[in-house]
Amino acid sequence: MKPTATTPFWDIDISEDKLKKIDNVLDILLTDRTTQSNIIWASDDYKHLGKGFSFFDSIQVDCITGKYATLIQPRIKKHNLQQRKRSKQMAEVFTPAWVCNHQNNLIDEAWFDTSGVFNHETDDHTWTANPKPLFPKNKSLDHYIALKRIEITCGEAPYLVSRYDATTGEPIAIGNRIGLLDRKLWAIHTLTPNDSSELTVEERETLKRQWHNKVIRAYQSTYGFEWQGDNLLLAREALFVSFIEYYQAKWHTTELPSTEAMQKIATIISWNIWQMDGLSCGIPGYQPMEDECNNDLFGTAVIPPQNRFCRIMDWTSTEPLNGKEERFKAVLTMKNN
Repeated sequence: MKPTATTPFWDIDISEDKLKKIDNVLDILLTDRTTQSNIIWASDDYKHLGKGFSFFDSIQVDCITGKYATLIQPRIKKHNLQQRKRSKQMAEVFTPAWVCNHQNNLIDEAWFDTSGVFNHETDDHTWTANPKPLFPKNKSLDHYIALKRIEITCGEAPYLVSRYDATTGEPIAIGNRIGLLDRKLWAIHTLTPNDSSELTVEERETLKRQWHNKVIRAYQSTYGFEWQGDNLLLAREALFVSFIEYYQAKWHTTELPSTEAMQKIATIISWNIWQMDGLSCGIPGYQPMEDECNNDLFGTAVIPPQNRFCRIMDWTSTEPLNGKEERFKAVLTMKNN
């Protein structure tokens, strides 16, 4: 079932009930690609709710919808006591948007070899966004889109997408957002052709397909990992809803993208924004095991899914979605050699 065009997705606390109405999207966003089950809570914050809410329990749709529809909320909406508890136990500290912007600007300055491509920072911890990114002549949009970016221990992923300031809850409009993925999506938004009444139906479809493929590439090159299941889901939801918002802004519509397009983006997100203990490169609470250390008599690996090293996808195509599954630990080791 597809929600109506007026379905509101734009509160900072994204409704799981509304996501559930899009065929399979919430199920996809809950998928752990390493275990082929669902992501786990990896926290005892919810165990008082009973069966299905403890540390090692996987997060099921029924546990976050219906009567539990407001259970998972951004940090800014959590009770102060819960915020302090998570800061103490999990070192959970969220970064102001202006700090994210400053650090992301430094990343871009290193690649563009110039400053102020997307915005100009001011002394009062705000910034003035450029209506159109100021790409130097020797830098291409396609190359920038393909740059691999990752936010480690990403929480709600404020360095990737900035729908709101994680420390104040203040919404941030498209065009003024500062995340690493936001920058790619805004560059695509402003540097690709717009729809026009002069275009034929075929030309319009070609234009939208080209835009969509660039957006897919932007998502395929954006990564992040997080320990806690509720934060991970919030991060995934933020990336997903950002796709809807940029689509609607580009094509001046209140309609949602096609169900197929939304499912493709959700699939990429479920691979690229994954649950992991950053020290072990495995599922939180489990000890990952090398394949060769747990073979049966026939030489076949029999490692339980939860004891595998975390898997990610190195994407190779957009249509159809295709890529090479990799162990993150192996990718990390290869990059360090």
